Amino acid sequence: MIFSLFENLNFYKGKNVFITGYTGFKGSWLCKILVDLGAHVTGYSLSPPTQPNLFDLLKIESRINSIVGDIRDFSLLKVAFEKANPEIVLHLAAQPIVRDGYKEPRYTYETNVMGTVNILECIRASKTVKSFVNVTTDKVYKNNEWEWGYRETEPLDGFDPYSNSKSCSELVTHSYRSSFFADDNVAISTARAGNVIGGGDFAPDRIIPDCVRAALKNEEVIIRNPKSIRPYQHVLEPIFVYLMIAQKQYEDKGYAGYYNVGPDECDCITTGELVRLFCEKMDNKIKTIVQQSAGPHEANFLKLDCSKIKKIFNWSPRWKIETAVEKTADWTKAYISGQDVVKVMNAQIYEFLNKK
Repeated sequence: MIFSLFENLNFYKGKNVFITGYTGFKGSWLCKILVDLGAHVTGYSLSPPTQPNLFDLLKIESRINSIVGDIRDFSLLKVAFEKANPEIVLHLAAQPIVRDGYKEPRYTYETNVMGTVNILECIRASKTVKSFVNVTTDKVYKNNEWEWGYRETEPLDGFDPYSNSKSCSELVTHSYRSSFFADDNVAISTARAGNVIGGGDFAPDRIIPDCVRAALKNEEVIIRNPKSIRPYQHVLEPIFVYLMIAQKQYEDKGYAGYYNVGPDECDCITTGELVRLFCEKMDNKIKTIVQQSAGPHEANFLKLDCSKIKKIFNWSPRWKIETAVEKTADWTKAYISGQDVVKVMNAQIYEFLNKK
């Protein structure tokens, strides 16, 4: 049985929640769910990073307190934060693309490291915050290309600027937790999630969005690293884990910690297999080309050991990889055919929460 969060979603009704990076792919799903649960959401983020984008498709801006701002701008962030008086803070703002980190390393570090410092400084000055979750990535670990999954106790040392900056974000969070919040009422956790897929991701340089763009333009999609293994999971898996952690540590600070969030080992597949599954669910309307990457270094093998979160929260993934891909394809088909994607999302959330 999945953790009791799914029996007590009323917890979020009336809660003041502050979300950074709310206009992104994950942030948009998270905003929708929280608003539907009756939370008072304040979002702080840059404008949506792509056109089209899920945030605009959801038409959710009127349902939240939406503040467009750069996480690096501490003065603006502080004003927004103080007005919001949040009880719960979910930090998703980031430069999230590995290859963009190579192109703009300074911006990547400024956003991912100092952005974390800025939000923690706001929390340090706050009298209302009780729960903070910093969303990082599976790429924070020193990658030895092992065949087994990384545990939360493994060394943090991402190779490339993106991965390394998220490792630094973790270390900043650990330092602030020890230095300023050890005897305080604020519970702090980080969540290291694997690669996410799902409807509404239009980001550049991600394989499923690349496939979607290929389908829209009737073009071939290039698979750079078809043999790379990643912990792919549907976006609803980590979203509800973030909410679960935020709730439980709000109620009991003893739940605060550092958690991997990923699929079972049997669902860690190669990029090539992911594309094959997605094309199959899209009725094989997408043509593919395999092209070994001549670009900068990206890890070939990456898995997460999620034993800790499974034991502490009695949690387990809800959807197998085939289902995750099917739901992503269903959303994509609805979008391409001009159907109501919000209706599709509502149905998928309901099915996810009510899976036996």
